[in-house]
Amino acid sequence: MDFRPTEDQRDLRAGVRGLLEGRYGREALRAAVDAAAGTGAGTGAGAAVDRGLWRELGEAGFFALRLPESEGGVGLGLPEAVLVFEEAGRALVPGPLVATHLAAGVVPGAAAGTAVVTAFDLAGDLVAYLGEADAVLGAAVLPVGEPVRAVDPLTPLHRVARPRGAEAPGSAYVSEGALLTAALQVGSALRTVELAVRYAGEREQFGQPIGAFQAVKHACAQMLVRAEVARTAVYAAAVTGDPGEAAGAKLLADEAAVRNARDCLQVHGGMGFTWEADVHLHLKRAWVRAEQWRTAAEAEELLAAELLDSAG
Repeated sequence: MDFRPTEDQRDLRAGVRGLLEGRYGREALRAAVDAAAGTGAGTGAGAAVDRGLWRELGEAGFFALRLPESEGGVGLGLPEAVLVFEEAGRALVPGPLVATHLAAGVVPGAAAGTAVVTAFDLAGDLVAYLGEADAVLGAAVLPVGEPVRAVDPLTPLHRVARPRGAEAPGSAYVSEGALLTAALQVGSALRTVELAVRYAGEREQFGQPIGAFQAVKHACAQMLVRAEVARTAVYAAAVTGDPGEAAGAKLLADEAAVRNARDCLQVHGGMGFTWEADVHLHLKRAWVRAEQWRTAAEAEELLAAELLDSAG
């Protein structure tokens, strides 16, 4: 079986990357971070979701990608969706992308990007982007929440008392949500490889680029291996649609995103700890995503149960 992306899939990925580079490049990202710092978006106030960008993503088919054409969608599948979400993760696009995508065809306006839909995808009583959401996936009403401080300035959190009858997303949603979140993590992991390699080629010590030193070379090589292994797992799970493989892909992608961001920070040295560097944004977002849809503990429990079933 040939797992290489088709020409149409490559064109889709290139189109999404071009859209995001033009609409949500580094200047837009940093402006959003600065605005969040000024308005308190990291504590649940302010705006982290750009409604204009959200509608543009909807017009481009981002949320309706897997809806049948007869329902106004694009008619593609999970393999194409993970390519699109990988690009969104690379660009650090904020907002409940996964929940809104899953809500297409269920919540009015989600497919077109005119509605922002979040979900009970975090453990406990936390909900991301509640203050900017029009609906919560699986809930009949929008709950009232109390803002709490979030580690990621562009992922505002609220503590809520879930309305009666509002449950965590069903198993089908969780599996697909975990896989799409893993794709976001892969995009971030690959982007931090690019940032580390670029900085290693520019920063000089002792009269030569730091990328010439073996320790830095090894760190960058390990980052690339982690990201590519995770990407392979995500692509494979998208083809099979198997919940166990999706859980395994989420495990690998979470590790790749978090550890790559940490290693990228180390390559940057003292510069990596400054507000001006982008690497801290990737690390903070990776921490949040690792707790969404399926945590490491939940994925490990699912995989262990599957192994026990197969052994029996």
